[in-house]
Amino acid sequence: MNLAQALQALRRANAVARRALEQGRHPFGAVLVAEDGETVLLEQGNVDAVNHAEAVLARLAAHRLGAQRLWPCTLVTTVEPCAMCAGTQYWANIGRLVYGMSERRLLEMTGNHAENPTLDLPCREVFARGQKQIEVLGPLAEAEEEIAALHRGFWQAR
Repeated sequence: MNLAQALQALRRANAVARRALEQGRHPFGAVLVAEDGETVLLEQGNVDAVNHAEAVLARLAAHRLGAQRLWPCTLVTTVEPCAMCAGTQYWANIGRLVYGMSERRLLEMTGNHAENPTLDLPCREVFARGQKQIEVLGPLAEAEEEIAALHRGFWQAR
């Protein structure tokens, strides 16, 4: 997946996050992109504090598509996956990750919010402890402001 494809997929994931926000959910979104870097196989918005967009998407993908088909795919998500979501991606066998905004930046925006007790554990550290080489691209500054715009004000209003 090249940078232009990654940014296009990130903007689609952000549209999914916007729909989640419109439904009263946390503004996170994820898409699963096929090996060609363009075909979107699945998309998922945040459900709740336990069913994050990335984890739900990875579980659905594992069930529907299987580990062999998922390895060349890319999980594209608006915000860096937390430890739970990175672990779910790892176990689902999705070989690549693209994210727009870092979890550290999210923590700066949310503070100590009860609905988002952000872990300060980068996904790269989670993946480094495993036996698979998950490729990671992110954060992508070109999309960060668009993503942050959905979070700005949301957490203070909750």
